[in-house]
Amino acid sequence: MKVLTAAEMQACDRVTVERYGVPSLKLMRSASFAVAAIARQLFSDAHRVLVLCGRGNNGGDGMMTARLLAEAGLQVNTILLGAPDGLKGDAAAAWEELQAFAHAQRQQSSIHLVTSAEEFLPLNALLQADLIIDALVGTGFQPPLRGLPLAALQWVEQGAREAKILAIDLPSGWSADISADTAEGSPAFPADAVVTFTAPKPAHVFGLLTRGLSDPVIIAPIGSPNEAIISNLGLHWSGSSKAIADVERPANSNKGMYGHVLVIGGSSGKSGAPAMSSLAAMRSGAGLVTAAVTPSVLPLVAAIAPELMTHALAVNPDGEISAGNLHPERLEALLKRITVLAIGPGLGTEPQTAEFVLGLLEQSRLSAVVDADGLNILAANPNRIAAIAKGRTLVLTPHPGEMARLAGKKTAEIEADRINIARDFATKYGLTLVLKGWRTLIAHPDGQIAVNTTGNPAMAKGGSGDLLTGMVAAMLAQHPHDVARAVETAVYLHGLAADITVREPGIGGDQHTLLATDSLANLYRAFHYHPQAENGYVWLQGISPDLGS
Repeated sequence: MKVLTAAEMQACDRVTVERYGVPSLKLMRSASFAVAAIARQLFSDAHRVLVLCGRGNNGGDGMMTARLLAEAGLQVNTILLGAPDGLKGDAAAAWEELQAFAHAQRQQSSIHLVTSAEEFLPLNALLQADLIIDALVGTGFQPPLRGLPLAALQWVEQGAREAKILAIDLPSGWSADISADTAEGSPAFPADAVVTFTAPKPAHVFGLLTRGLSDPVIIAPIGSPNEAIISNLGLHWSGSSKAIADVERPANSNKGMYGHVLVIGGSSGKSGAPAMSSLAAMRSGAGLVTAAVTPSVLPLVAAIAPELMTHALAVNPDGEISAGNLHPERLEALLKRITVLAIGPGLGTEPQTAEFVLGLLEQSRLSAVVDADGLNILAANPNRIAAIAKGRTLVLTPHPGEMARLAGKKTAEIEADRINIARDFATKYGLTLVLKGWRTLIAHPDGQIAVNTTGNPAMAKGGSGDLLTGMVAAMLAQHPHDVARAVETAVYLHGLAADITVREPGIGGDQHTLLATDSLANLYRAFHYHPQAENGYVWLQGISPDLGS
């Protein structure tokens, strides 16, 4: 699913109407039908609804939604900001329909006009609504919020503390094109859910638009053909790739069909990291998994699961991974029948260890996922990255601090320009870069970037990255010819499993108490989950209520 700018979304709507012959009023009807349906699904206990409408097409969506909800038997009050003689086109048609309905069904619907901030005060009783629908400004809005929309925000904030708020397109006050997690100083409506149409805009994938991270942001198709959805941003949503994990395995499957992952790490005192990576790789569907670790931690790693195979790496007199593992016979034994390498968890960065890792990556052309100390070794040897990446699938999974070391920048610089830095690094070296953090980015060698919208603050703990390393390696092992979607799927499932776990009762059901490995218990539910519902609505953020058990 492509991410479109506000201008590209407007062009999409225009092309849909002019080239493909879909009437613009039909698009508005489809949008309002989606909003009304989602409002009734998400807020089924709401009986009193207040709809705040501007005079543009966003307001038109709100007017049609108000009529649909009133027709369904809800008590709906609508406020139009400004004089109705300023309405044009489809918004004017929506206003006429709402007026006609309100005139015929006075008990179910009332309409109020507000032309000055003082006129909100006599309407305070309307704030006792169960649900407020924000249809004030839409995709074309440029901050800051001012005038009557700002007055409406202040009115709502003062008197509607109990009502839930559903935003149409975006919470009023947000710019569609913003790629930050906040509205950057512009006052904006709160939201408990957001419904937008056709495709997400940058704010939908990067912004924290809702009061809670688990609150839904939903994309509803309204009739635009795929050919009309064109973007030059080079951004798309990672959740679309999850479809590759939905395909049933053939009846004649065998373990050799799903790859053999070799996890390399596990120096003294660091047994947990390779154990978690190995377990995640097994849980994510790899046919075979072997953990190559130092002898001192091998028994601990082996104990993680009886299905896990192990390989003892040669060590130097200090017990550190030795460059002697590059000896041809040892290297051949280590890599026999391996299809994907996962290098770094608990590895260490001692000189001989670094020599081994660099030599292994240079002598082998196997697909490789590099994380943790493996990244630090590459960062200390930037002149060797290009040769290591050439002619193979190479995936790096840094957090911002590791990315700063790789790119020779400060962490603050990485955070300030995540998209461009990730894209430039991936295209420069011809590799796939998973830049972790708020809205993890998956940057590909061709310059395309997927934005991931799963995950939560509970994952900010040791072990989360180790699980991701194993999951990425496992997905690559199963889908070696579909690298982009394999990596995007792993990142999406990694965050989704944590989202599922943290919202449920139990020891991991809180952002403070969740451990990385708690999420593995719900990984099967993440695999079963479909972000696109049967009605075509896509849950960009949050989890659909029909999540299977």
